[in-house]
Amino acid sequence: MELLQLRYFQTVARTEHMTKAAQELHIAQPALSKTISRLEADVGVPLFDRHGGRIRLNTFGKLYLDKVERALRLLEEGQKEINDLAGLEHGSIHLATSTLDPLSEPLSRFLAEHPDVNFQISQAGTDEMMKMMELGEVDLCFTSMDMEQSEWSQATVLREDVYLAVPQGHRLAVRKSINLNELENEAFIGYKEEFIFQQMNDKFLKEAGITPRYVCRVDDPPAIASLVRAGLGVALFGCLHVQDANLKLLPIAQPECQRHYRIIWHEKRYLSLAARKFRDFVIQHFSDQS
Repeated sequence: MELLQLRYFQTVARTEHMTKAAQELHIAQPALSKTISRLEADVGVPLFDRHGGRIRLNTFGKLYLDKVERALRLLEEGQKEINDLAGLEHGSIHLATSTLDPLSEPLSRFLAEHPDVNFQISQAGTDEMMKMMELGEVDLCFTSMDMEQSEWSQATVLREDVYLAVPQGHRLAVRKSINLNELENEAFIGYKEEFIFQQMNDKFLKEAGITPRYVCRVDDPPAIASLVRAGLGVALFGCLHVQDANLKLLPIAQPECQRHYRIIWHEKRYLSLAARKFRDFVIQHFSDQS
């Protein structure tokens, strides 16, 4: 039994699809099928049920997957501990985040001080990040959405006010502030529904008791700014994401609209020296700015 077999098995078990797993692992599908068959022969029982070209993890496979993931996690933690003994410059950090914008400056400064630290960054939604954290696939998460579990710790590092963005010359541009419940009849520019900021904006609008009329949905802040500037509609916008003289950002008086950015780690998992240093660096960076 080889370590590579176990990693291949883990991927096939997660996808329950031989072709997708082969594509993800960048190997030929026949070679992957042969590897899984050899593993099943070594274990002594089939790990998957096969029906008409489809595979499903069976009872034996589920039990074995649990042990395999524990074993691989222990090996990864052992590698991290060895890297720690060898020094910070040999460390690696796997970070999952819903947005990179607030992290760009502390990340750049940290890499300038520790250029040999190996970063792997995954951009993901809340559900995916929670799964990655639970499986031990990431060291740290950075997000503005709630991710609370009994064995996870978090530090709120940044609070961002959300404003109503309107174009200069708009009838609301003369206002000093706005209540969201005044905007029932306005045309809105929004993010796509699965986008993490849109999920937060939906909560604010629901709290205000309005159902916005969206005329366009996009997937990045600059596109929203461009469309608001063009006069297509208004939008909820974080102050970190726009500096544009052609836009007016109105403070929202009711309800309170604020995003809380957090860095999150698993208390029960080994956190490498590099990951601990980066976590503390991010916390200190935003503390110095407050």
